[in-house]
Amino acid sequence: MQRIVALDFGLKRTGIALTDELNIIASGLTTVDSRELMTFLEHLIPEKNIGTIVLGEPKRLNLKDSHSSANVRLLKEALEKNFPTLQIALVDERFTSKMAVQSMHIGGLSKKKKKDKALIDEISATIILQSYLEKVRR
Repeated sequence: MQRIVALDFGLKRTGIALTDELNIIASGLTTVDSRELMTFLEHLIPEKNIGTIVLGEPKRLNLKDSHSSANVRLLKEALEKNFPTLQIALVDERFTSKMAVQSMHIGGLSKKKKKDKALIDEISATIILQSYLEKVRR
C-alpha cells in the first residue's frame, strides 16, 4: 500500500508527517528548510513508496484565503508538475499550530521545546495528516 505524506508549508520551513505502511497512523517525520523541500521529496517519495501528498491549506476563520494561500497554491502546482503520478490533496489547516502547541503542553514538554517552531511545524503536519486520514475513512 502506498503511504501518505503531509506538508505544513511555510516560507522558511516545512513540517512533514508520514503514515505507517497501512495508512492508519500519522507520525511526525521531520522539518526541512522550505528551499530544500523538493530535493527532500525527490528522495522520500520512492524510498517510502508515497502515493499521496497532503498540503495544509491556510484559510481565515471566514474560509477566505490567508496571506499564505497563494504560496501553497504555487507549491501545489510545482508538486503536480514534479510528481505527476501522485495525488495532491488540500486539507484545511486552521488551528493546527494552536493544536500543536496545546498537545505539546498536554504532553508535558519543556518551555524550550514548546518554543521550537520546527517541532510545532512537524506536529502541525501530523495533525493535518490525521485530519486527512479521518476524512477519507468517512
